[in-house]
Amino acid sequence: MKATLRDDNPAGLSPVLAGCWRMGEWDLDVAARVRWIEDALALGITSFDHADIYGDYRVEALFGEALAAQPSLRARLQIVSKCGIRLVSAQRPAHRIKSYDTSPAHVVASVEQSLRALRTDHLDVLLIHRPDALMDPHALAEAFVSLRAAGKVRHFGVSNHAPSQFALLHQCHPLVTNQLELSPLQLGALEDGTLDQAIALGLRPMAWSPLGGGRLFDGVDAQSLRVRTALAALAAHHGASLAAVAYAWTLRHPSRPRPITGSGRIDGLRDAVAGLGIALSSEEWYAVWQASRGHEVS
Repeated sequence: MKATLRDDNPAGLSPVLAGCWRMGEWDLDVAARVRWIEDALALGITSFDHADIYGDYRVEALFGEALAAQPSLRARLQIVSKCGIRLVSAQRPAHRIKSYDTSPAHVVASVEQSLRALRTDHLDVLLIHRPDALMDPHALAEAFVSLRAAGKVRHFGVSNHAPSQFALLHQCHPLVTNQLELSPLQLGALEDGTLDQAIALGLRPMAWSPLGGGRLFDGVDAQSLRVRTALAALAAHHGASLAAVAYAWTLRHPSRPRPITGSGRIDGLRDAVAGLGIALSSEEWYAVWQASRGHEVS
């Protein structure tokens, strides 16, 4: 019997997520933020990625202002947010050093603050942003149960967690995803077991920085130049943009990652959606892998 990747998609996430990390840098007024959300929805991107710390703890409020201006949007989209990092910031004067905190008190307080900033009564998915060496998985699981029972969070996951770290928390409370870095310039998740675990559990990962933080377009290091050349050849062959082919490369993996965009430009979101329609052969995929590594497979 042929095994297939289970994808019941309990959180109802779209195949591509719109990343809001840089929203504070986009210089959009409230009306423009509403239009950006509406344009993303029109493309089929219904899921929006946040974290409490984005924009020095300000981005969630910017998004929340847009939802308050157009309340009907909330029922049409899913909000993913993250917590667990404590930044030194004027917005959080009690934080003395940058650290991680997955204590129930901190997680619950972070969720409540995110809900106020986002002007919503629930998060569709909450992720623990980074592995916390002091995490008590049983206590954290109890916090998850409490948040879900209160209707404040519907699903839970992690970000940037190694397979063993994911497994530790997953055995205490079911998780729906691991958000990790993956792009033609960042291949670590292909080799450290993270994507293997996602396939085994039938839980699709999210991929942040799928365009290498812009290095695919303007990087001058040897790796960036090699990968850009390989992607440009494929883009010409498929009649697509370089960015669309880069998204297609990430989407080609059998774990079926959900890439997270990082652009305030609607054309940038269109590139990600276009990537869904590009089917790379295994040889084409490995041509990009080879360009990234700088050598053939062994």
